[in-house]
Amino acid sequence: MLFWHGQLGFMCFVYKCIWDNVQKHGKVIISDHKDGEIITKIIDKFGIGTLRGSSSKGGAKVLIDALRQIKQGTDIVITPDGPRGPRHSVADGAVVISQKTNSDIYVLNYEIDNFWELKSWDKMIIPKPFSTIKFTLSKPFNVKDLSLAEAKRKIQLQMWQESSKNGGKSIKEHESDFRLNLKKWWDKNSRKNYKLDDDLMEILNGD
Repeated sequence: MLFWHGQLGFMCFVYKCIWDNVQKHGKVIISDHKDGEIITKIIDKFGIGTLRGSSSKGGAKVLIDALRQIKQGTDIVITPDGPRGPRHSVADGAVVISQKTNSDIYVLNYEIDNFWELKSWDKMIIPKPFSTIKFTLSKPFNVKDLSLAEAKRKIQLQMWQESSKNGGKSIKEHESDFRLNLKKWWDKNSRKNYKLDDDLMEILNGD
């Protein structure tokens, strides 16, 4: 199950609404960084489990743990653009876990009619009091027969489609924002020894 990092702020509530009703267990992949520790402590209060690790730290361990948990019937929850961006990018892990276990993917999304937007890389949104929130869980889809780049693109488009269905931006608007935010993210982080995937570099170099 996937959702964007910028929607972390209200996902505990959404998770409880959906997963408690179907009596399933889920665990969220959270980074081993300090911010991840804070998130882990918060979601533990909601009875939500975690797997600690990310592509930059503990990646192999968390991948093995996730594969094992899925085989045991546990749902794995991932923010594919976390823990550090670029915003609305899709990291390899979401694809690898799905393909290795032949698992379907679901997209969890919510849109808010009145919210605060933080000045963080993920533009995290926080609902204002008395706002209306529309959230949906998508129909399942899979990426088992696709290349890594094709699978990541399909996931990205599916996630944007769920946003547009809930009254959010259109796929075209999301695409435009993604390119703009990617450039800003790279301008800020290019000197920090971060490595962009080839598909993201192609977008940067193509404009």
